Amino acid sequence: MQPLVIGLAGGSGSGKTTIARTIMERVGRDRIAFVQHDAYYCDQSDVPFENRLQVNYDHPNSLETSLLVKHLRALRAGRAVEIPVYDFAQFTGTGETTRLEARPVILVEGILLFVEAALRSLFDIKIYVDAPADLRFIRRLQRDLTERQRTPESVIRQYLETVRPMHIEFVEPTKRYADLILPEGGFNTVGVDVIVARVRAMIEAKG
Repeated sequence: MQPLVIGLAGGSGSGKTTIARTIMERVGRDRIAFVQHDAYYCDQSDVPFENRLQVNYDHPNSLETSLLVKHLRALRAGRAVEIPVYDFAQFTGTGETTRLEARPVILVEGILLFVEAALRSLFDIKIYVDAPADLRFIRRLQRDLTERQRTPESVIRQYLETVRPMHIEFVEPTKRYADLILPEGGFNTVGVDVIVARVRAMIEAKG
């Protein structure tokens, strides 16, 4: 059985991870291989830390998407892959990997998933998670302070300098590629119910 591949795209803080967790809990974590595009930020271990701070991490060029494409093709073929481990506090890869086995469902999450055609073509279902800009910023601020050891000043500066303009230039336009646009993110319980039901039905149809 070829796996069902689902892409969850949308702005930073839109609720993609919350929806992904809900899908995994309700469909079954043992049936889903979860991949985050964030793990594929380019390694910068040979770049001084001060220079890493100047990189635009919301631009498609900051991600090694070709490696993600290679990994998804392997998972679709039933082969395990080694997912890179990224250090968000140091803005670089750790050199370590996490082994991910192929599952009946491959769930991929990231803000820039639908930008490149080679990656878009691998998804059976493309979902764009939408949310108002103020909510997205608040959620991003909370996440970066608690999970990524950032300061409020650095989060605000990054949002104004790169996150917002890159969202307008690259993320928002990819709505047109989505099979489903989910307003209000994880708070849209009806929309999430529809997604879960559809995933379950497609798994059953695949056998």
